Amino acid sequence: MSLWTKLKDLVEGIDADGSRAGNLREEELRLASGALLVTAGTIDGEFDANEKRKVKALLQKRFDLEPGEVRQLFEESEARERDAVDLYRFTSVLCRELDQDGRKRIVEMLWEVVMADGVVDEFESNLVWRVAELIGVSTRDRVELRKVVEARLGL
Repeated sequence: MSLWTKLKDLVEGIDADGSRAGNLREEELRLASGALLVTAGTIDGEFDANEKRKVKALLQKRFDLEPGEVRQLFEESEARERDAVDLYRFTSVLCRELDQDGRKRIVEMLWEVVMADGVVDEFESNLVWRVAELIGVSTRDRVELRKVVEARLGL
């Protein structure tokens, strides 16, 4: 669905029960999450197959998507990430749409992506730190989530 179509649908009105607004917010949340995960995979200059598989698996699990939906979300997320000038456009959506547990889950997902290739470089670590700060996840929680993911992956 193109941006023009999405805007047209929004202007044409919201259903009385608010479902259209809910669907748009959910799609915005998916794209913001996906774009940040893609950023985590690309920030070190190499978006390898393991990282791509990890991003897709996390999106599928988090949003309960079918394979075709995952492919589409991944492609749209890559496009959003390429066009982004900063992280705020994504993190502001997460702050608005997620509670603290949801925000921590995003940080955990970021750690999973940056660790997918077995190496966490300074750019990746810095990205997770910046996102965590922007979405209000404490340093303590960020470090604890890193340890949880390292243990799960046997690193």
